[in-house]
Amino acid sequence: MSAAVTPTTRAVTAPGSLDRARRGGGRRRVTTWLLSALSVVLFALFVFPVYWMVNTSFQPNNDVRGSDVHFFPDNFTLRNYETVIFDPGRTPFLPAAANSLIVTLLTVIIALVFAFLASVAVTRFRFKSRRAFILTILVIQMIPGEAMIVSVFRVIDGWQLLNTIAGLTIVYIATVLPFTIWTLRGFVNGVPVELEEAAMIDGCSRAGAFWRVTFPLLAPGLVATGVFGFIQAWNEFIMALVLNARPEMMTLPVWLRTFLVANGTTNWAGIMAGSTLMAIPVIVFFLIVQGRMTSGLVSGAVKG
Repeated sequence: MSAAVTPTTRAVTAPGSLDRARRGGGRRRVTTWLLSALSVVLFALFVFPVYWMVNTSFQPNNDVRGSDVHFFPDNFTLRNYETVIFDPGRTPFLPAAANSLIVTLLTVIIALVFAFLASVAVTRFRFKSRRAFILTILVIQMIPGEAMIVSVFRVIDGWQLLNTIAGLTIVYIATVLPFTIWTLRGFVNGVPVELEEAAMIDGCSRAGAFWRVTFPLLAPGLVATGVFGFIQAWNEFIMALVLNARPEMMTLPVWLRTFLVANGTTNWAGIMAGSTLMAIPVIVFFLIVQGRMTSGLVSGAVKG
């Protein structure tokens, strides 16, 4: 009885293929290292101005105006922050911060409500002049705000709303709303209408399908759009300077301008301290909502 012999086959790899694979892996590693180094350089370039602002805020004004460069606060001091917050000789910081916070929050909340309804209307419904409405929004975004200063001033003055929170809020809402509608329209358009139809087949009403299925998927878009609206309203300067010129009604960008002295010594260290304090609310707001900016895009109804 003869034993059956099963031939074994071995995969033979050509030496040239191994060399090419090694060279390809080496190129990928070099590319990864180069991209990582470029990322670090770009990060340093973007972060350095912020670091320089904070570093300068802890230095005496004489050191800032001197010829020597101080990359670290050698003569560390909190005097600049004391001057910014508690100096009775200049416009108070806390009322200006409160004005900015109230106007910005009202602008973001009201703009998001109207923009959300408008974006749903132009995306989910077909009506006459829909395309003209969308094009109008796009054209309005192209008009610089400086071109409408005189008209806006006359309108707000006619409504007796100069140097008021309400007047500045109305102007900011009109400024932020076109961008917010245009951005939210893309988020709404990215959610398939078939999800709502499937929910309606399962027994939901149209409103119930929208709020239970579609709205959770749009929440990250609302947060992301709200962040841009917050930054735009918080940093706006021209309209606030024209409409709210009284010291007690100044917003923070206008308040920061009071540190500039035309025929005297400008307190650059105080300006840097004020700028640092201005940046803190934006950073805090972003840290609160940044975790929700990307979450939920593929959750909810699209889960298996």
